[in-house]
Amino acid sequence: MKTAVTTVGSPHPAGPYSQGIVAGGFLFTAGVGPQDPQTGEKADTVADQTRQVLKSISAILASAGASLDDVVKVTAHLQNLTSDFAEFNHAYHEFFTEPYPVRTTVGSTLSDILVEIDVVAKMPD
Repeated sequence: MKTAVTTVGSPHPAGPYSQGIVAGGFLFTAGVGPQDPQTGEKADTVADQTRQVLKSISAILASAGASLDDVVKVTAHLQNLTSDFAEFNHAYHEFFTEPYPVRTTVGSTLSDILVEIDVVAKMPD
């Protein structure tokens, strides 16, 4: 059984997919871009885009009763992996505490954005 998770605190899906799905005791999010969910605007820097993405992911998690503390796996896509990694990593660090989730960070061809992130969280008991 799976249950869709939606919130106005994260950008509305641009296609036929859910913001998140709860299944098997875990919450899986779709890839979240840096658009402000209210205005559609996006920041210019990778740090500010990362902050917006993680705020949106936090909203998805909260709507299901979870938080960033429950995240066990992060996949991050950066448009400019080499030049933006340090700035991305600094902003990312503001949102997570030890023990940090495992993370894969890759360079990707993104459509007019600098960062996209998806997570897997263990739902609280």
